[in-house]
This record gives sequence, C-alpha cells and structure tokens, in this order.
Amino acid sequence: MTEQAEQPAETQAPPKPTGADGGAIRARRSIFADLTPFRTSVDYRRLWFGNMVSWVGSAMTALAISLQVYDLTGSSFYVGLVGIFSLVPLVVFGLYGGAIADTVDRRKLGLYSALGSAVLSAALAAGAFAGVANVWFLYAVIALQSVCQALNAPARSAMIPKLLPPEQLPAANALNSMIMTTGTLVGPMLGGLVVGFAGYKTAYLIDAISFAASLYAMWRLPAMLPDRTGTKRASVLDGLRFLATRPNLRMTFFSDFCAMILAHPRALFPAVAVLWYGGDARTTGLLVAAPAIGALLGGVFSGWQGRIHRHGLAVLISVGGWGAAIAVFGLTRHLWLGLFMLALAGFSDTASMVFRNTMMQVAAPDEMRGRLQGVFIVVVSGGPRLGDFLAGSVADLTSPAVMIVGGGLACVLAVTVLGLSRRGFARYDARNPVA
Repeated sequence: MTEQAEQPAETQAPPKPTGADGGAIRARRSIFADLTPFRTSVDYRRLWFGNMVSWVGSAMTALAISLQVYDLTGSSFYVGLVGIFSLVPLVVFGLYGGAIADTVDRRKLGLYSALGSAVLSAALAAGAFAGVANVWFLYAVIALQSVCQALNAPARSAMIPKLLPPEQLPAANALNSMIMTTGTLVGPMLGGLVVGFAGYKTAYLIDAISFAASLYAMWRLPAMLPDRTGTKRASVLDGLRFLATRPNLRMTFFSDFCAMILAHPRALFPAVAVLWYGGDARTTGLLVAAPAIGALLGGVFSGWQGRIHRHGLAVLISVGGWGAAIAVFGLTRHLWLGLFMLALAGFSDTASMVFRNTMMQVAAPDEMRGRLQGVFIVVVSGGPRLGDFLAGSVADLTSPAVMIVGGGLACVLAVTVLGLSRRGFARYDARNPVA
C-alpha cells in the first residue's frame, strides 16, 4: 500500500510570481484559506467535496425530520427527543467506532458506514412515499444514522494524515471546518425550501443521492490499514490509557470543555432575543446563525494558521478569545454588536478546532488516531449539551446576563489556570510534537 498522495502533472505548482503583483498574490494567499491540500492530493480533494455534499444533505434531512415529527405530534417535546435519539448513539458508539477504525481498513469502514447512512436516508424517503406516519420509525432511523456517523467520523479523520504531509494538516483541518459550518448554514435553509415546495420525501431522497459523492471519493482511495505494532484488536480502554499518559493531548480536550460547558449560551438565545433586543423568532435565528457565520469565516480566512507552530498556546488563546467574546456579548444590548461578538466567538472556535485536530493527528501514533477521534466525538457532542443544561439552570436561578457574562469570564479564568498548571502545553511546538 502506498501512502503517497496522487499528484497529477497538472497540479504541480506554477512558477512563483515576482514583483509587486507577486507580493499582492502572496499577501492574499496569506490571508485566505491555504488550498495547497487541494493541489497536492486529488484523493483529499475528492474526499473534501464528497463530504461537503453529504454534510449539506444530512443537515437538510435533520431539519426535515424535526419538521415531520412536529407535523405528526404537534409537540415540541417530541421534537426535542430527536436530539436525544441522535446524541446517545453518537456518544455511546463514538469510542467504539474509534477502536474499530484502529483495527480495520479505514477506507472500508468509512465506505460501509457512509453506505449505511445513504440506505437509511433512502428508507426515510421510502417511508415518506409510502405514507408511513409513525414517529418511532423516524426515531429508529435517526438512532441508526448516528451509529453510522459514530463509525464513519473516526475513520474519515484518521485518513487525512495518510493523504497529506504533516505541514499541510492545519490547512486541511481549516478546510474541513468549512464543511461543517457550510452544512450548518446551508443545509437547514435548503431543507426548509425543499420541504415547503416538494415535501419530506423529496428532501430525504436528495439526501440519499448526496451520499454518492462521498461514496465515490472513498471508493477511489487506496487501502488504509492502521500502522499497528501487534495483532491484538484495538481496545477502547487501551486508547483511554494512552490518553492518560499524554498530557498535551488531554489538554486539548480540557480546554475545549472550558468553552463548551462554561460559556455556551445557545440555550438562552430565545430568552435573550426577547428580553434584551425585543425581538422574536427571527432575532433568535440571527443569534443562532452568528457563531456559525464566524466559524465559516474562520475557515475562509485561515491562511495565517499554517505559519503558527506553537499550537498549544494558540489553543489557549483561541479558547480565551471565545470566553472573552461571550462575556462581551452578555454585556451589550445592541443587537449588531452582540451578533459581531458571537461571530468573533465562532471565529475563535474554528481556530481552536484546527489546532486541536492537528495536534491529535500529528502527536499521536497512527494506531491511536481513530480512538482519539472517538473521544473527540464524545467531547464535541456531549460538551455543548452539558453547556446547554448549565446555562439554562444558572439562568433560571439568576438571569441570562449573569450566566453569559459569568460563563465567559469563567472560561477565560479556567483556560488560564489550565495553561499555568500545564506550561508544557503552551510550549508545544508542531515542529517537534510531543503528546
């Protein structure tokens, strides 16, 4: 098996421009996202495009399912259960999926799990065409799709270091962040339009077809067996024991918890829209969209990240930036300034995610990458839900302002204490990675 990325002749770098025009071009390249991974690896380019298409389709289906559940039940409680049925399998199978990704051919695992998601979307479409009006059928499909996602994500993430050299991983992770944020922004809008004009069956059918791009990309990949030193099956417990002995990798998770648990005001947006801005559901929509827009801009304007080598320090600063932006958001009563601060928080979150992912991909051995990505899924999926619970509880006992400002300041304080208690994390250098 070759680990060299395919590089057609037409993708070789052209001569560098010189003079004033060349300086302007280099300046633009230093600001905008680094597209080098697209040029050097056709496999990565196909995989990125396929994931983008399927992610938008999945986000479209997520909204369509919520709308259909409400149509069937007329209850917001049953709509809320959609999140539970998707979250629990993702958390439960996240760690297990990482262990599988460290045992088998990751290409096949990614291919079969994506195929499973496509088949389940087709089942949703078939149910809609057949007039199945059973909310538990929808819940069952949601849960099974989350299992497929829990198996797919660790395999897909562990593929990237096999396709690109280490120096291109920050750029690749920044480009990958654009997949998630674009899907979050575009998918629900498309879902609302498609359901409104053509019904649920069309939305689900489009989602099933959208997996074709991702399936084709993974089908074209070479075999990707993990680099393992023994024949023993990869164990979840072994992965956790490995993480327990790697303080820098542990810090990437602890720092993210500071932001997602202490300073995550999403659950308070409906109340904030009314109490602070005298708005309505449209105002709430703006508040929800602002961090996603900031995160997308963080990916678009990510050219600077490839020049940063102190990734641990960059994570600490980014998480502190999130907390500070949330605290300022809690102090302002001007809508557009509040939206700007939320967008700034989203921008900081993308930077943190890029450097944390890169550290996991570079500092960990290949045989552990799947399991670490499984832990990452649990943190990313569970952290915000804990943050929602904390925000709602504290706001009920005090006020939204106390929770948001206090949470933002607590995030800054907590990540500062973490940085001071583990100074080696701030000194982490990507040129000499130590887990």
